[in-house]
Amino acid sequence: MATTDLKQIAPGVFAWQPGDKATWGMANCGLVVSGGQALVIDTPYTPALTDVFLTAARTAAGPDVPLDRVAVTHANGDHTWGLEQLPGADVFATHAALEHQCLEPKPQQIQALIHDTDPGQPLGWYFREHFGRFDFSGIQVLPPTTTFTGRHDLTVGQIPAELHEVGPAHTVGDLIVHLPEQRVVFAGDIVFAGDHPSHWAGPLERVSAACAKILELDPEWIVPGHGPLMTPASLREYVAYLDDLADQAYLMHGQGRTAVEAARILIKEDRYPGLGLPERLAITLSTEYRHLDQDSAAPDLLELMDHAARIAWERSSVGPHTH
Repeated sequence: MATTDLKQIAPGVFAWQPGDKATWGMANCGLVVSGGQALVIDTPYTPALTDVFLTAARTAAGPDVPLDRVAVTHANGDHTWGLEQLPGADVFATHAALEHQCLEPKPQQIQALIHDTDPGQPLGWYFREHFGRFDFSGIQVLPPTTTFTGRHDLTVGQIPAELHEVGPAHTVGDLIVHLPEQRVVFAGDIVFAGDHPSHWAGPLERVSAACAKILELDPEWIVPGHGPLMTPASLREYVAYLDDLADQAYLMHGQGRTAVEAARILIKEDRYPGLGLPERLAITLSTEYRHLDQDSAAPDLLELMDHAARIAWERSSVGPHTH
């Protein structure tokens, strides 16, 4: 299901990349090690997957280095639900991420959506397809222990690490981890590589601005929340995608089309070839439409997932071929 190795990006800096393209939940994680100290960046979706990551992390760090500090890029479960495997660790996150945590679906709710829905309907089929590999039973969701706004600096041995708040963007509480001397940025889900993103908070101009902030930091490598490592050049391509998608949303919103209609049009046009999970356009465009409508109500996450599931169902071999 996942790679068991960490990739060294720079001295003392490692990325763990499960690497499955075109699926949900297989998030990248990071490790910074120096002078007998370590910083873990995010945890995988489940305790079992987290154990695979931590085995690799302990091998890279050495047996005497405690994994007692974690930077959490945002509150989504696929980046935080493994925290219970590091009991007693100091967990750093933005204050907004702590507030956002209560809006997240609980592990038991995801488990029910996988097992208690109708597999013959789009939503039930989609959850089994993309989340059925995970066991969410019995997960204890832990809150961060140290929260901040703006910026929080850490030192890992001889390596300085800067935590920069960049949300609301992907979620309300995003942060990035900048390692200035190693010229690496862990971007969390501000950045997706290879697949369409699913942005829940927005607007897209905030995601784009967060990417611009990453570029200003002049990294050599960017570790996205999902997918392969990126260079500044590939991040600029991602920004161009975000900006074009925002333009398309504005245009089609002005034409009176719904967000789901807009997603279907862009998919039919194949406007963004090569990106997986195009059904996620329904989620990100719905987020953008909320801002265009100046609607401050919390999104209905299940409704957004249902929109995406129906598009994927229609495009799949199992869905109807006349619609």
